[in-house]
Amino acid sequence: METKKTGKGRFALALNVKYELVDKDGNIKPIFTENALGSVILRAARYFVPHPINDQGTVKEGFMNHLAAYGLQLPFITGNHSYSRIISNLVTTTGRAGVASRINGSGAEAAFTFIGVGTGTTAAVIGNTTLETETVDSGLSRVAASASRVTTDAADDTAQLVTTFTVSGTKAITESGVLNAVSAGVLLARQVFSAINVVSGDSLQITWKFDVD
Repeated sequence: METKKTGKGRFALALNVKYELVDKDGNIKPIFTENALGSVILRAARYFVPHPINDQGTVKEGFMNHLAAYGLQLPFITGNHSYSRIISNLVTTTGRAGVASRINGSGAEAAFTFIGVGTGTTAAVIGNTTLETETVDSGLSRVAASASRVTTDAADDTAQLVTTFTVSGTKAITESGVLNAVSAGVLLARQVFSAINVVSGDSLQITWKFDVD
C-alpha cells in the first residue's frame, strides 16, 4: 500500500535566522533586507563580480563591487530597512547526516552549538562543508552559542542558538553558519546575504532556529 506524503519536515525552516545590529551607544542600526527583485539583482551582480570583499573583510572600491556586496537598495522597490533581518538557512548534506547521528548515537558528531560568520559571497549549496571565508578576528571569531529549545508548533520542537558578537574592527559580513566545533567541525547550515557592515563597538546578535516537524 502506498503512503501519501501529507507534509514535509521543516528542518530547513523558512525565515529562521535573525540578525540584529546595535551600535556602541545601544542604538539599533537598521539593516536592509531584499525582496524577490532585490535578491535577483544581488545574485546577478555576484555572477559578474564573485568576490567583492577584500582580504580585510571590507568591500572593495568601485560601483560593481558595491553592487555585488549590497545589491540595489531601493526602499519599497528592492527591499526595505528594518530593525532586524530575518532570512532562511540552507541545511547541508553533511549537516543532515550529523543530525541523524545525533538522534540515535550511531555516529560521532558532536552537538551543533557554534555560530560562525564570514565574508564569502558564493551562494550556499547543500554540498558546502565550511564557510567560504570565515572571519577569525575583530571580535567575530566562531563562538559557542547559547542553546535552548523553544516552541514553534508544539512544545520544545525548535532548537535555538543565540549569540552576540562584540565587534572590535570593521567588516562587511556576508555569510553565517552553524557548526559543531570551535574549529573545523561539521557544517550543519549556511546562508549568504547582502553585506551587514559592522564597526568597532557594534554588537551583532544572531538567533538561529531549527523547527523539527
